[in-house]
Amino acid sequence: MKRFIHLFTIAITLAVSGCALRQSQGQASDRATAQVGIVNHTGNYIDSALVAGAGGGNMSAWGEGIANICCTSIPNVWYPGMKVLVRWNMPIGIQDVVKEKVVEVEKYETPGDIYTVFFPNDEVRVVVSVNGPRASDFPIHHVGNLGESN
Repeated sequence: MKRFIHLFTIAITLAVSGCALRQSQGQASDRATAQVGIVNHTGNYIDSALVAGAGGGNMSAWGEGIANICCTSIPNVWYPGMKVLVRWNMPIGIQDVVKEKVVEVEKYETPGDIYTVFFPNDEVRVVVSVNGPRASDFPIHHVGNLGESN
């Protein structure tokens, strides 16, 4: 019986390591893992935001932060017409105001994190960037009065 358990353990170990080896030798994925970030260029609090079904984080009025909400995947190579569904809740007082919009992903050269950028009048842009919104090479910079509410 002891010998059977030992052989069984070896067989399971070999099977698992064989699967891992086969997976590592497979073709490279055409998708990259991405964290989700929110940038809020409005004077309203965002209670939650999802892009392509991932996310769920919140953001203060005029807030921006690093992409630290796990996880989604994006194509390694951008293509024209790439779109995602963005869904967000921008409550008024205690009343939830849930909105959604299909948004075209702006062109990117290198896979990175995916950011939903909110503007007044329910304008939403989606960008992919290796660097966060405070970096000089982030695709969108705030233009306007940060103290102004919409």
